[in-house]
Amino acid sequence: MPTVVLMDVSLSMTRPVSLDGSEEFQRKNLAVHGLNMLFEHMASNYRLEFTALMAFSSLWELLVPFTRDYNALQEALSSLEDYDKTCVESALNGVSNVVQQEWGSACPCQVMLVTDGSLGIGKGSLRHSLQTLKQRGDDKKFPLPFPFPTKLYIMCIANAEELQMTDAMDNLEELLRLSGGDGQIFTMEGPLCMKSVQAMFGRLIDYAYSPFHAVLHCGNLSSDVQVFPRPEPIVVDEEVEPMPRTVNTEVDEVGTGATDELEEEPSASQMAGKSPNFCVLLHGSLKVEGMVALVQLGPEWYGMLYSQADSKKKSNLMMSLFEPGSEPLPWLGKISHLGPISEAAENPYGEDDSKSPFPVQPSVKRSYAQNVTVWIKASGLQTDVQKILRNARKLPDKTQTFYKELNRLRKAALAFGFWELLKGVADLLERECTLLPDSAHPDAAFQLSHAAQQLKLASTGDSQYAAFDHNIAPMHTEFSTSVSSTRR
Repeated sequence: MPTVVLMDVSLSMTRPVSLDGSEEFQRKNLAVHGLNMLFEHMASNYRLEFTALMAFSSLWELLVPFTRDYNALQEALSSLEDYDKTCVESALNGVSNVVQQEWGSACPCQVMLVTDGSLGIGKGSLRHSLQTLKQRGDDKKFPLPFPFPTKLYIMCIANAEELQMTDAMDNLEELLRLSGGDGQIFTMEGPLCMKSVQAMFGRLIDYAYSPFHAVLHCGNLSSDVQVFPRPEPIVVDEEVEPMPRTVNTEVDEVGTGATDELEEEPSASQMAGKSPNFCVLLHGSLKVEGMVALVQLGPEWYGMLYSQADSKKKSNLMMSLFEPGSEPLPWLGKISHLGPISEAAENPYGEDDSKSPFPVQPSVKRSYAQNVTVWIKASGLQTDVQKILRNARKLPDKTQTFYKELNRLRKAALAFGFWELLKGVADLLERECTLLPDSAHPDAAFQLSHAAQQLKLASTGDSQYAAFDHNIAPMHTEFSTSVSSTRR
């Protein structure tokens, strides 16, 4: 999970801090010391993760693009310059642009705001931004929540008492709430000094950047592994009393499969072996054979291991987590039913690999496997309406086709709650009725009027006429009877 460090370089960060009568330090110096501590930890434990460094005051600047070179990040910290007033909103807009350009809007990202808690002055201040949230147009929306999944950590180079003397803490808590609430505000405890800032960043490391150590088992083989980012506990909504599920520290490999048979899941972690043992053997095998390995993470919770290349020379052993349950991939069936071909009564792939037991067919037909009407573009809706009108002009010869297309559109409109469409098509049919030529069959006018009336009744939402399973049937007239007799 990439990290963006957003460093406040406004004038308030240059305020001096006296360290036990020794030389004076600025708050910026304390922030740099804490970030150096974090970068050293990440270089040792999160070396495959990408981190970017940005600085902001009234404007923002990308100092170091996403990189794994923590030396470059530390060098940029040592040459920070001081600028003018604080404008958090502008900086958050910058974070949104930088992350989306590099990772898009689907990749989760950790954003670390390092500031002294000063909100800025006047227009552009955090206080002003939050007060004007409901007075903005769509072109000037506040950047939070970000369009990508985010964890926001606010590192305050100030203690809680100092922040609570003003409304700074309230505004920072509101900022955290707007981001989605997934994160935390960290403050310094006690006097502002090197020891306090180390303790604060130490709490951040324990909370968000602590390594996850586990043991990977496969039969009699095992290997110590480190997984990062740390797998998050998840809650299954369908459970009556949902409890957070966590990945066991004892992970079991249960089998392998071809990579083109499994679709990569979005929840991915990188695994690093500490010694060239089974983990390295497994990684090399999966890479060469182009296969994945199924792993059991806990009771009825599975995932898969696979090799993913960073470049032509470097690849990582990745782990993707499936949704908890015995059938995370419906087409694969129950994971517990998988086993070696040698144990099967007959080869499920046939003697010449001419068949496959997959996908496993569901016992119940899925709703998405049925033909449904979907309008992705306006042109699709226009085509369906024009098809109805073409059949309307050929009544009574096209009576069955006309009502078939009409009922298909009616059901889709009811499913979408698109009442206006029903009213609009009814108006079109009434117009077609008035435009019928003198030579038109008398039954055409009756059918068009009948269909228009039924659509108008359905557009009211009345349950008697707007039932989804109800179909509009052709109107029985003396003319329609004579037409059908003539056809026979």
